[in-house]
Amino acid sequence: MPHTDSESQLFLGLISGTSADGIDAALVRFRGHGDASHCELVHGRTYAWPEAVRARLIALGQGAAIDSIDEIGTLDVRIGEHFAAAARQLADEAGIAASHIQAIGSHGQTVRHRPAGAAFDGTHPFTMQLGDAHVIAERSGITTVADFRRRDVAAGGHGAPLLPALHNALLHSAHEDRAVLNLGGIANFTLLPQRGDVRGFDTGPANALMDAWCARHTGNAFDAGGAFAAQGTCDALLLRRLLDEPWFALPPPKSTGREVFHLDWVQARLQGGEAAADVQATLLELTATSVADALRAQQPGTRRVLVCGGGVHNARLLQRIAANLPEAVVESTAAQGVDPDFVEAMGFAWLARQALSGLPGNLPSVTGARGPRVLGVVYPRA
Repeated sequence: MPHTDSESQLFLGLISGTSADGIDAALVRFRGHGDASHCELVHGRTYAWPEAVRARLIALGQGAAIDSIDEIGTLDVRIGEHFAAAARQLADEAGIAASHIQAIGSHGQTVRHRPAGAAFDGTHPFTMQLGDAHVIAERSGITTVADFRRRDVAAGGHGAPLLPALHNALLHSAHEDRAVLNLGGIANFTLLPQRGDVRGFDTGPANALMDAWCARHTGNAFDAGGAFAAQGTCDALLLRRLLDEPWFALPPPKSTGREVFHLDWVQARLQGGEAAADVQATLLELTATSVADALRAQQPGTRRVLVCGGGVHNARLLQRIAANLPEAVVESTAAQGVDPDFVEAMGFAWLARQALSGLPGNLPSVTGARGPRVLGVVYPRA
């Protein structure tokens, strides 16, 4: 068990990302006050969704219609129940009593993300995450902080990405320009120059399209190691049609999700007769190319790209990103002592700590908000 002292605090972070492949849970110990660099992962686990729930979450993320208010209310509670169970199980596995955990930071599950400038009418920007925090607090017995994105959106921001401040604390270097690349369902960058403002933005699809295409054509939930993509050849003309999507040309700040990048979006750009493996290889190259193009446009002097998220386990994807960025070292955040699978969950533990301390959680230079804001709503333990 890691060392404990009177200056340390335990927080628990929960998130289910765009891929909806499970609930990532991280128990994090912070030391001192206000300095996120003094934190350590005590225990982390990913808890799989029941398949029927996951299928519905993915469908909603891709714009499927909600059948009724009853459905959305019920799903909100069900997701909250699963998040609470993950928190309880993680604490039990770590041998930590609920009373010793200051708070849970719960991201929830995004089912719609329509920030300012998104590809819809934009009159009333919003973002929606499900996972009833009342249920999480009640079932876990732990103070819960949730609803982190909507205040930033209300302040004119994109509500995303929210983790660049933590990336800066953990992974900044005074000796080289760095970028942190999160390869979740959607890819996003945190840019960490040696000097100057931290910036961050989404770059486009990462695992979401590849997972969906792989599931449709192989029955597997994801392309382990990029093996399916390796069976095919990138279709250069299809890649160009995919990259012609106007969203890629938007300047930061910007964020996106399955509401833009989904299988119907891919299907509309196929000519018919393409081999499934060739499309998979092209979708992988789409991620690698869009990531590299965005980095060269926004921070061309980057010397190290630190990768986290589920895509870090796709060796072929990392190879293609490295090939597209020959001027930079591309490596896992593990090389810097940060577990790549739980960076996001750790981030929501940190955001809960910020909220309870009355400190801002956003970076306006990243999200485009009108100023720093305390993010999240507090749901006290019973």
